[in-house]
Amino acid sequence: MKNSLSLLFVFFCGFALGQELNCAVQVNSSQLSGDKRIYETLQKAIVEFMNNRNWTNDTYKNEERIVCSILITVSDHTNDAFKATIQVQSSRPTYKSSYNSPLINYNDQDFQFSYVEFQPLDFSEGAYLSNLTSVLAFYANMFVALDYDSYSLYGGTAYYQKAATIGNNAQNDQSVKGWNSFDSQRNRYWMVNNMLDPVYAPIREYLYKFHRLGLDVMSVNKDQGKTVIVENLSLLQKTSHDRPSSFSLTLFFNAKADELVNIFGGATTDEKNKVIPILNEIDPANSNKYQKIMTQNNNNN
Repeated sequence: MKNSLSLLFVFFCGFALGQELNCAVQVNSSQLSGDKRIYETLQKAIVEFMNNRNWTNDTYKNEERIVCSILITVSDHTNDAFKATIQVQSSRPTYKSSYNSPLINYNDQDFQFSYVEFQPLDFSEGAYLSNLTSVLAFYANMFVALDYDSYSLYGGTAYYQKAATIGNNAQNDQSVKGWNSFDSQRNRYWMVNNMLDPVYAPIREYLYKFHRLGLDVMSVNKDQGKTVIVENLSLLQKTSHDRPSSFSLTLFFNAKADELVNIFGGATTDEKNKVIPILNEIDPANSNKYQKIMTQNNNNN
């Protein structure tokens, strides 16, 4: 199902071989002074947690692993308590191409956790054991869900459901944020629950068509694949009309805005005149980027 994967966002860190994920991890403690050993130990433990655990019942070859990365930036460390941000990214390969297409690029600001050096990172799908492993497992399932959604229509549903269960189990811990609807309108709760909400199904449909019927086809028939990507922008328009300024659209364009500029930069003038107004309408935050589409050269006019 997948071709060989290469890392889209590279962090300098160790890797561990696992089943589904090929996850690069960096724990950045540059804001803090003192002994750095605990951060190195934590980084190694997270690498092993993400890459050595079975997140699905499917069998993956080494080259089929989902390429993803985690950057944890620690801003405060007192005793066993850590305050940090966690930047998560993942990508998937494009058929008959060396290009990897981004699926998520998100900086989660609500990340507080406890960690004792050399303490095992225990996790259970059925119970909340710690915020550290719950957040890591949540994003592991999001990586899998997004990947599966890009290969088959709504293929990631089971893993969004797993991520939602992790979030529900974590809601009883009032000392941490990011799991409850009332914490914020843009957090892990809304990230996964929106993906399971039928109102946002057009985003998932577009994710599938963009990748499987668009990018994957472009290596064989560039015009045909690009047409699918253009024509199905109406799916994102529908979500924008139903839920203006939604978090789910923001997440989509955080990952895809630059990619869309590159794809449509080589389009015909007619295609550019069609897509630019749509992109400006549904993603005004990146309108400056989309204006660059018109000035890029193409060979199809």
